Amino acid sequence: MAIELPDELIKLEEQAWAEIQAGTLTVETAAAVQAAITEHAKAIGASRFDVEAAVKKRVRNPES
Repeated sequence: MAIELPDELIKLEEQAWAEIQAGTLTVETAAAVQAAITEHAKAIGASRFDVEAAVKKRVRNPES
């Protein structure tokens, strides 16, 4: 079952990924992503781990 990901969550992860690649990731950005992942997981009744894996896969490996 594919996990639906809201645009806001994708945008947060894209920002975090860009910061990671630039070596400028802030605690605030990382915390915002984790909070959004946790909130979305609770809202859809899914594992936080599964939501995090899905969002990272979509942003970091869009070809797969």
